[in-house]
Amino acid sequence: MASMNMIQALNNALDITLASDPDTLIFGEDVGYFGGVFRVTDKLQEKHGLTRCFDAPISEGGIIAAAIGMGAYGLRPVVEIQFADYILPAYDQLVSEAARLRYRSGGEFWAPLTVRSPYGGGIFGGQTHSQSPEAIFAHITGLKTVIPSNPYDAKGLLIAAIECDDPVVFLEPKRIYNGPFDGRPDQAMKTWAGHKDAEVPEGHYTVPLGKAAITRPGSEVTVLAYGTMVHVALSAIEESGLDAELIDLRSIVPLDIDTIVASVKKTGRCVIVHEASRFSGFGAELSALIQERCFYHLKAPIGRVCGWDTPYPHAFEWDYFPGPARIIRALNSAMEN
Repeated sequence: MASMNMIQALNNALDITLASDPDTLIFGEDVGYFGGVFRVTDKLQEKHGLTRCFDAPISEGGIIAAAIGMGAYGLRPVVEIQFADYILPAYDQLVSEAARLRYRSGGEFWAPLTVRSPYGGGIFGGQTHSQSPEAIFAHITGLKTVIPSNPYDAKGLLIAAIECDDPVVFLEPKRIYNGPFDGRPDQAMKTWAGHKDAEVPEGHYTVPLGKAAITRPGSEVTVLAYGTMVHVALSAIEESGLDAELIDLRSIVPLDIDTIVASVKKTGRCVIVHEASRFSGFGAELSALIQERCFYHLKAPIGRVCGWDTPYPHAFEWDYFPGPARIIRALNSAMEN
């Protein structure tokens, strides 16, 4: 075991897969000599060589298109798009090619590629560096969408994603790269201190895609979250004094609906937390799935605490970002019914 933050855990996962599988390679925007804008690929080119970890032109469509071809050829490419906001120029490649290749070829070809990208807010990145586009990937049949919340899961989920034969969009919450965060503005830059926050096995292991984690057991209300919002929700629960059960989804596709349903049937109440916009956000799908399966067990309407239905506001990031106060209001509202 070693003490690692999420950046170190992800770097360790990539290092292990490069060393153990000659078909794995890493390329993308500034991932080679520079080691990535957030240093996730630091020293991997130096250790594994220019043909295993290298830079690509700033062409997101070209990067992902090349990775699709490599995957069909038999390689396992891991590409980094510098910010999730930048994936959109390659969206057609993901939707029309990567997600459909196995079906269109009758199983003759597939696309075992992993698209890594920092996502979400919390660093004052504004509209082009802070968006949370997970719902648009979750909508596409054939893509898997994974969002870790801690170093242990980050490493295990990334190795599982690379070893998966389907395309995986792996979204890394940049706000917690260096440690946990409770959502309060006075913690705005504290996680950049570089402290390590988790014990992580140094060797190979995987965390299964599609299996949620019960971060905190409880009996009064179920809280669903992923990524940075797991830490913010936990802080809110502890402050509220309620016996809430917090479920970290870990991946939204595939979704561990069985764990969600079991919890909501037990508590009779549910609050969903994510930082993406509320309208058509992934919380809407969660709410529909729960209503379909748990209607007669619900004691209160399903609550959602989300970002605003506006472009991501640079100047008002801390109002946009779901914080403990908003989550506590939603929890109390659920308990009033």
